Amino acid sequence: MKPKMKAAMVVRFGEPLELRECEIPAPGPGQILVKTEACGVCHTDVHAAKGDWPMKPPLPFIPGHEGIGVVVALGLEVTAVKEGDRVGVPWLYSACGHCEHCLSAWETVCAEAQFGGYTKNGGFAEYILADPDYVAHIPSGLTSTDAAPIICAGITTYKGLKETRAKPGQWVAISGVGGLGHLAIQYAKAMGLLVCAIDVDEGKLAHAKRLGADLIINAVEADPVTAVRDGTAGGAHGVMVTAPSLGAFKQGVGMTRKRGTCVLIGLPPGEFPTPLFDVVANCITIRGSFVGSRQDMAEALAFAAEGKVKADIELQPLSAINQVLDRLEHGKVSSRVVLGFGNS
Repeated sequence: MKPKMKAAMVVRFGEPLELRECEIPAPGPGQILVKTEACGVCHTDVHAAKGDWPMKPPLPFIPGHEGIGVVVALGLEVTAVKEGDRVGVPWLYSACGHCEHCLSAWETVCAEAQFGGYTKNGGFAEYILADPDYVAHIPSGLTSTDAAPIICAGITTYKGLKETRAKPGQWVAISGVGGLGHLAIQYAKAMGLLVCAIDVDEGKLAHAKRLGADLIINAVEADPVTAVRDGTAGGAHGVMVTAPSLGAFKQGVGMTRKRGTCVLIGLPPGEFPTPLFDVVANCITIRGSFVGSRQDMAEALAFAAEGKVKADIELQPLSAINQVLDRLEHGKVSSRVVLGFGNS
């Protein structure tokens, strides 16, 4: 009888995940098998389980793209990792490696890219198959639990800040101080930036202040566009919108300084209401940012390993996954949830 593992699977879109026992997969040529120690839970997992996006994952599948664990088996011709290495299996599961985007370190937009926990089975399981060329290499000083959010929320916000092109001493406005935003504030401070944090929750704003935000704005109590422009003497040089809200997207452009850059990370449904006159007249750049490259991953993890960035984490067992996803969908998770597998 083949050995079994526990996994949480999406069997039908929009229904609770099913906790099942299934066979532990064997790595084929060019693959590795990772024994999971921890896996973060992301709002993208909610979208995946509901089938919200145009490109839907094939059913059934195992979500989770923040899986951290130890390599326990190698397929043929694997040289990039060895057994015993601790790695992360992130959203970017693999890419072609030879198109114009891959060759210029933009593999996240490769037409042949595969995505962990979406087009490939992910980390809501005791074992994960992975491509050794695309796993994250976890620094020794970082626990698996602490590393899990970094390989998604961390790299996403770090790359987004880089895409603002803001320089040390300049202002960045971070719209939304949740699972992404609280990491973005820490990365921005570590990068020498002045930070304006915008949210509608006083508790999250108080948290932002403790993390080093130089200016906090409650978007319910004041017009955030006016408040940011006044507080930064003309608008932020870079704006990063993490909130999945069309209103926040429109406000983000309004907060952007002339010749500044507004980076969009959140994925709200609907069409983005772009104020074209303001964008053209003020020479504003609007840029989408989608996770980050393997080099961005290494840099994001290095900040965390040096203690400059640390996610606020709530640890839960795999058996609680449906309650966690429900809380995420309804905005009842303040920072990041990580599933523990009891072997880290």
